[in-house]
Amino acid sequence: MKPRIYITRKLDERAVAPLLEKFDVRMWDSESVSVPRDILIKEVAEADALWTVLADSVNREVFEAGTKLKIVANMAVGYNNVDLEAAMEYGVIVTNTPGVLNETTADLAFALLLATARQLISAEDAIRSGNWTSWAPMRFTGMDVGGATIGIIGMGRIGEAVARRAKGFDMRVLYHNRNRKTEAEVEHGFEFMELEALLKEADFVVILTPYTPETVGMIGARELKLMKNTAVLINVARGGIVDESALYDALKDGEIWAAGLDVFETEPVPLDNLLLTLPNVTVLPHIGSASIKTRLAMMNLNAQAITDLLEGRDPENQVF
Repeated sequence: MKPRIYITRKLDERAVAPLLEKFDVRMWDSESVSVPRDILIKEVAEADALWTVLADSVNREVFEAGTKLKIVANMAVGYNNVDLEAAMEYGVIVTNTPGVLNETTADLAFALLLATARQLISAEDAIRSGNWTSWAPMRFTGMDVGGATIGIIGMGRIGEAVARRAKGFDMRVLYHNRNRKTEAEVEHGFEFMELEALLKEADFVVILTPYTPETVGMIGARELKLMKNTAVLINVARGGIVDESALYDALKDGEIWAAGLDVFETEPVPLDNLLLTLPNVTVLPHIGSASIKTRLAMMNLNAQAITDLLEGRDPENQVF
């Protein structure tokens, strides 16, 4: 019998087709609706490989059910949706998709920064709703990006890509990271700062740090109060890094000027999330890596990892 692969979302056939000749491939039939939990547990019981997305909770229950399971290929750079302790206990390899989405995510981060700073979504909505009746001197006025100071929290590969884009806008680039990037400081003029100093200094704060136990709630009421009342917060990392309740209060009370969010504590974001009621919040549905080229590249990394493992080779991009 051919090894079985279960894929938790409907994926592009260009990525899946090469697997069909070698393996028994089963795939959930929806691109936008998560596989029901009972079906996932039933399918993983017969699977040698599980291909998942960030929205899937690959917890101990999954590993307990997956008695034949050898690999979980997660279609994301992050893997906080996977219980690595359980994976280790059950001897299951976990892989992710780093490297291929750096530039695309940096594009999105800077696009969200621009859209938030210049109120682009509100301006477009005014046209579509018929509320643009005349030119008004101060309506839809925003914050200048060119020449401003950007503070990047998390200076990994995506952070450096955002910083390079910021330099193109003649921005002063501050960053906070676990490790200093001295070469980048010399080559590009990036400035390392401790978190508190960065928050006080930056006009735009961009969160790109990994989601870890240490970064959960990293930006809360205290940190938001340190920011300028003209500052803009951009989060394209993970929702839980920012305390959403504290962010709502800071935006409502004018402690910071605006926020642009591609990620939320709960996804999909509930419609009763209070942040959605604020006019100074720009929201996106977690589309940081959403270009055709990048999403296909991520799929191809997963497909190759699964193929390598099932054919007896060590897959690349192992997180465990």
